Amino acid sequence: MVTSASARTLGDLLALRATERPGDEAVVFPGDRHTYAELAARSTAVARGLLGLGVAPGDRVGILLPASVDLLAVLFGATTIGAIAVPVNARFTAGEVAGLVRHSGMAVLVTDADDLVPADAPELRHVVAPADLPAVSGATDADVAYAAEAVRVRDTAVIVYTSGTTAAPKGAMLSHEALTRLPAGIAERMALTSDDRVWTAIPLFHGGGITFALSCVTAGAPFVHPGTFDPASTPAYLESERVTVALAAFETIWMPVLNHPEFASRDLTRIRLVMAVGVPERLRNMASRVPQATHVSCVAMTESSAFLTLNRLDDPAEARATTGGHPMPGMRCRVVDPDTGRDVPSGVEGELWFHGPNAFDGYFRDPEETARVIDDRGWFHSGDVVVADADGRLTFRSRLKDMLKVGGENVAAAEVEGHLLTHPAVGIVAVVAAPDAHYVEVPAAYVQLRDGATATEQELIAHCLDAIATYRVPRYVRFVTEWPMSGTKIRKVELRARIAAELEAAGVTEAPRLRSARSAARQP
Repeated sequence: MVTSASARTLGDLLALRATERPGDEAVVFPGDRHTYAELAARSTAVARGLLGLGVAPGDRVGILLPASVDLLAVLFGATTIGAIAVPVNARFTAGEVAGLVRHSGMAVLVTDADDLVPADAPELRHVVAPADLPAVSGATDADVAYAAEAVRVRDTAVIVYTSGTTAAPKGAMLSHEALTRLPAGIAERMALTSDDRVWTAIPLFHGGGITFALSCVTAGAPFVHPGTFDPASTPAYLESERVTVALAAFETIWMPVLNHPEFASRDLTRIRLVMAVGVPERLRNMASRVPQATHVSCVAMTESSAFLTLNRLDDPAEARATTGGHPMPGMRCRVVDPDTGRDVPSGVEGELWFHGPNAFDGYFRDPEETARVIDDRGWFHSGDVVVADADGRLTFRSRLKDMLKVGGENVAAAEVEGHLLTHPAVGIVAVVAAPDAHYVEVPAAYVQLRDGATATEQELIAHCLDAIATYRVPRYVRFVTEWPMSGTKIRKVELRARIAAELEAAGVTEAPRLRSARSAARQP
């Protein structure tokens, strides 16, 4: 039986499952499915290839691949031999990829996207396609096993970049222990078994996507992924794959599926559990659309390896619609007054602090930021505002830190501001969140132009397209000559209220959709 106390390396986790259930289905992508034995064999072949390239413990191995069995094989293969996997956001532009490659100091980048490989990455020794790794000579299965024996559970397994590959790089270091204990806790709390079939469309460069895959390996349940998310094909995919657990996560993923005309005609009665986050009204609506399923929500972030809290299956329905649930096994959470550091009573908003075995070990190559957010007793000061109910369930309210969450993607305001400042007409810029019915929030930029300079809203938006990921591009640009100030700081809270009031008065609920030239070129 899976227990929350389980802690092992990722390589040991896969090896155990391949030994116990070699012929069972492990991963499913459209037109491509593999057993645990096959996934383990592919991962070992990748590990041999990486050893043949000279990869050593602690070396970073970048993974810039679409969601696929190749991505998972490289993740397991690299971490099995003590290397550190660095998933790269597949939506990044070449400049953003270059920033991440340089900051992480990758030794190897595994990718088929040759057009995104930077020319100026001094620590990058090899760029290799996943299909070519097994052909690299120089290492044997015995060499892989020898390397695997030396990997410790507290070693860093994966670095997940939460944001900031340009202005403010933040790579969260997640250990083998964190990435096996949390999935064990998820499997326990969701009552996952080998009879379940678990679907998610979360990209596998996200911490959540990785954790969901590892939860399936922990439980021996097939991990079902669409590769590329398409709400039109999802109802049929859920039915044909006999999905029992839908880890939709974000309403921007789940609502288009629920609203698709084909959804009602499909037999989805096997779905027993749905996990999604959103405002209570939307969660109640989503629950009513799949009435036979238990619906749960969470509080999650990369720094807690994904779920920090998760509803229990026996929580009352109203608690599951209005709270993010109890802390995961082993995690300790506090809600404190950010000014005094003292705990606040239940029902009172405060900053979320946490620590425990699933917590990250700091930001890669950023000891100053790590020391700023993790105190000398090990508590991570999240910068998120939450409230706890009388039973200890947490609910996310807002952020103290200058971050946006755009359709589930973390966006640091500073990096968008940094790029806008490269435009010759821009003098001062402040990026804030604007409410959005589809993405929850989107970037809005307030800009003061340089003396004598001119620029239009569309010109500044175009300056961002194809230079930064589309979800980071401001959807609104407003020009100002004066700023609301608090001492020497711009009062962004006033700017957020200003854009929200403007959009409400105009009846605008969704921002214009954007398409970069790169994404348009890749459309069939």
